[in-house]
Amino acid sequence: MSEYRSSTTYQLADVGQRFLALLIDGVISGVIVGIFTAVFRPGVGSLIGALLGIAYQWYFLTKQNGQTPGKSIMGIRVIKTDGSPLRDADAIVRAVVGNWISGIFFGLGYLWALWDPNRQTWHDKIANTYVIVADKEKRKVIV
Repeated sequence: MSEYRSSTTYQLADVGQRFLALLIDGVISGVIVGIFTAVFRPGVGSLIGALLGIAYQWYFLTKQNGQTPGKSIMGIRVIKTDGSPLRDADAIVRAVVGNWISGIFFGLGYLWALWDPNRQTWHDKIANTYVIVADKEKRKVIV
């Protein structure tokens, strides 16, 4: 666990903002996978696309202040539950293991944010993350 402790308060992103960000990122990722599938055999293209999808999440969540392009457009970002930025391992676990587990049971892990008090999906719980409103970081205490 990180030694970082934040006295900053945060406003949690709502499920609608998260869903729209996911759609935007899904379109971007879909185009990337589509291009690689068209250029290479479908199996190879899909594998390359999946690896690029993981790299996409890792890069934006660790190098771009916790914001993928979709999250940036929606004005939200991902942080650790202690308020610190994501590390490389956090982003990879969230992208690979967490998203797979969130989606495997008919998307129940994603829907979990609808009734979770901290609006966390299963992949947020696995990676110890919150999704917050990026420009309103002094509103609700959750850290």
